[in-house]
Amino acid sequence: MNDRSELTRARRWVVKIGSALLTDGGRGLHREAIADWVEQMAALRARGIELVLVSSGSVAEGMARLGWSSRPSEMHKLQAAAAVGQMGLVQTWETFFHRHELRTAQVLLVHDDLASRQRYLNARSTLKTLIELGVVPVINENDTVATDEIRFGDNDTLAALVANAIDADVLVILTDQMGLYARDPRQDPEAPLVHHADANDEALEYMAGGSGTQLGRGGMITKVRAARLAAHSGANTVIVGGRAQNVLLRVAAGEEIGTFLHTSQQPIAARKQWLAGHLQVRGRLVLDEGAVRVLRESGRSLLPVGVREVRGDFTRGELVACVGPDGREVAKGLVNYDADEARRIMGLSTRRIHEVLGYSDDEELIHRDNLVVI
Repeated sequence: MNDRSELTRARRWVVKIGSALLTDGGRGLHREAIADWVEQMAALRARGIELVLVSSGSVAEGMARLGWSSRPSEMHKLQAAAAVGQMGLVQTWETFFHRHELRTAQVLLVHDDLASRQRYLNARSTLKTLIELGVVPVINENDTVATDEIRFGDNDTLAALVANAIDADVLVILTDQMGLYARDPRQDPEAPLVHHADANDEALEYMAGGSGTQLGRGGMITKVRAARLAAHSGANTVIVGGRAQNVLLRVAAGEEIGTFLHTSQQPIAARKQWLAGHLQVRGRLVLDEGAVRVLRESGRSLLPVGVREVRGDFTRGELVACVGPDGREVAKGLVNYDADEARRIMGLSTRRIHEVLGYSDDEELIHRDNLVVI
């Protein structure tokens, strides 16, 4: 059911703004636009709405300052551009928020900060404390030190993980499109805008496609997946054109603007939100149809009998993905046996684990408390 009236009651927002908007297509920071968004956010703060800002743009701003016309492929050059651009980016946000007597805080994160349980809890506590102090956290991925192995991949995903961590009511993703279209509007100008849908509707990924801009790493597909991730903590998502007049105020008023991806699912436990947010997995367990059905419908533990194939090299306690026979991801969880042991006991009943391995610490390959269905 589409009920944008929920947006009028949302008290904690995460707002994500992409590179193409922030840098006016790559021509340096778009200060007029930034000033306008800050003015709107200040108006929301005056109403008692708590805000966390996830800001892209450090690499794009660095490219503009360095006079580069195209995004480099070398990691060290990307990191250098991020280092140069981050200076201007955070200074600009601080300057415009200061005009409205609002304090800001810079928070730079990499994937390992949220993949580690202890560091995740530390980040969560810090962000919640800043919010309680009336400060607007300005978050970006730490591109200066991030590598492909430890990056989020895009700030849409980072924003969704932040929404989970702080128990946000709504995630607002400002983009250079009016919202999600049923088909690619660049190829089909008549494609209709999707005004509302369930965030977990699998058809959304087919609508979103996979292309993004030269400046950003994302695209509409990452925004759809971010909405699904944000739904784990009960947050609704709005994907909307950032250039629309008074866009944030219109979202707050419940106006039908952009694409509203609502969630009807109950928020999952905080620990399982953390598990769902892991982006890198160490291996994959291929399940039979019966095991897929049990995980999806019954919420039970994964037993060795339901596993048909073990892929990758992992050790006990590491994160693995559970996929169905069609290769689609079903769940993620912390595994109780290493890869070699899992291969030896896959397909077997639990009573045979001791017979095959010589010991049996756990009956489950993944216990339900350490398993989250995707």
